[in-house]
Amino acid sequence: MENKNKWWKNAVVYQIYPKSFQDSDGDGIGDISGIISRLDYLKKLGIDAIWLSPVYRSPQDDNGYDISDYQDIEPMFGTMEDMEQLFAEAKKRGIRIMMDLVLNHTSDEHRWFLEAKKSKDNPYHDYYVWR
Repeated sequence: MENKNKWWKNAVVYQIYPKSFQDSDGDGIGDISGIISRLDYLKKLGIDAIWLSPVYRSPQDDNGYDISDYQDIEPMFGTMEDMEQLFAEAKKRGIRIMMDLVLNHTSDEHRWFLEAKKSKDNPYHDYYVWR
């Protein structure tokens, strides 16, 4: 693998916890639009990438790490359109986005879990460890 493909080896990565980073609408909760509004500032800091803590739909029992839908955005942070705008605006500035993707557990509100607990014969039952 060529060195140019190993961009992360020397990258400056800035982690953002969206809930507390930048509030764009005055509700006291950081959001995706707030992150977009700070991209020029982040670029001036010299970052190469943003490590974005979970923004997926979640009941927020575990600060967003209890994901109930991997294909949707938590409404307090914005919309899928906001995410697409974040990706586009970051790309314009040469900033990469790394999503914090939690795969070792889900929310107890995730559809897989809801199906899994219905029956030991359910196809999703083996997705979880039951004690």
